[in-house]
Amino acid sequence: MKTQKNKRVLAGATITGIAGAIILFAAPGLSQTANAQTADAIRPFTINIPEAALADLHQRILATRWPDKETVVDQSQGVQLATIQALANYWATKYDWRQCEKKLNSYPQFITNIDGVDIHFIHVKSKNPNALPIIITHGWPGSIIEQLKIIGPLTDPAAYGGKAEDSFDVIIPSLPGYGFSGKPTTTGWDPQHIARAWIVLMKRLGYKRFVAQGGDWGNAVTEQMALQAPPELIGIHTNMPATLPADVSKALQFGQPAPAGFSPDEQHAWDQLDYFYKHGLGYASEMANRPQTLYGIEDSPIGLAAWMLDHDGVSLALITRVFNGETEGLTRDDIIDNITLYWLTGTAISSARLYWESKLPFFDPKGVNIPVAVSAFPDELYQAPKSWTEKAYPKLIYYNRLPKGGHFAAWEQPQLFSQEMWASFKSLR
Repeated sequence: MKTQKNKRVLAGATITGIAGAIILFAAPGLSQTANAQTADAIRPFTINIPEAALADLHQRILATRWPDKETVVDQSQGVQLATIQALANYWATKYDWRQCEKKLNSYPQFITNIDGVDIHFIHVKSKNPNALPIIITHGWPGSIIEQLKIIGPLTDPAAYGGKAEDSFDVIIPSLPGYGFSGKPTTTGWDPQHIARAWIVLMKRLGYKRFVAQGGDWGNAVTEQMALQAPPELIGIHTNMPATLPADVSKALQFGQPAPAGFSPDEQHAWDQLDYFYKHGLGYASEMANRPQTLYGIEDSPIGLAAWMLDHDGVSLALITRVFNGETEGLTRDDIIDNITLYWLTGTAISSARLYWESKLPFFDPKGVNIPVAVSAFPDELYQAPKSWTEKAYPKLIYYNRLPKGGHFAAWEQPQLFSQEMWASFKSLR
């Protein structure tokens, strides 16, 4: 290995590649198989995507072969042609990845190897010595980019209208197979395994007392952390809780009528879930059954973008409005930052495998018996009613129904989300 390359590798980690092939380099021998002497090492990490990869991305966007326009006037057939073409035009002519790269590199980033896989994470410490450590886990099609806007309010709440005593040390890891984390080369990296890895990570960082937060897959991982019950974990927060009563879960699974006797909040949750089960589960079913078949989203940036945009109808409608020029919680750069991260790291299929790995019923209660806080956002896949939430989490310490926000709550409504974090864990400090 040449001296210059040695310097680059030993400095931490870097990204290199030709014509869009991204290769992750870290300390020698630690990319996928841990060296016994240095397995616990925490190495600084810096992102530096080569120009060749960005040029290749640009060329592929311009070379997109477009399908015919949908034959309906709404999004019932999927992502509308006008929306994805507006996204492509912005991506190719106005978007600048380097701004996102600069933003990410402004935060302390690290790599550590756990169970043979490199785990990438952001770690920002509060200036408050009594700050409460929190590990925040993203989902799909999200990434660490989802949580960037809440780092400031959580680490320095006084600067954002809060109180200094509500400060957090913030740890935001990339799920295995996502972003700048390593890609597992063997099976078994399900939410339970990831939860064990996160507990190892927090202990490796020296934390003796911490809380955890997550939505989407982040909720699945966070709940599994709670079930594993390490003494250091004193409570969790979720913005996509698993609360479905058994009769509701069965009726949704088998397409049966709604159980009788719902309150208005329960009926609203049923209506949201009924629509999602009938019209929104296609992507999850494919990734759970045949993730390796999705070669198109690994090969085409526009194919990847459309696949990611079509996560849920409300989020897609919001993104459509953004590319129509309307002001929403997200910007065009927010959306394309996240898609570009998936593209440049080549993680379209490796991220999808989490659906194949997991055997958990997503919305069913798991029996969590540590303190739990829940924020129910109106445009989530379903806004969990308090009645279901109280039964699912016997140690519920906080519940709030929010007026605004959806599946990507921290990304869309960072101020509201941060206020929820301040309030949720106040009793555990």
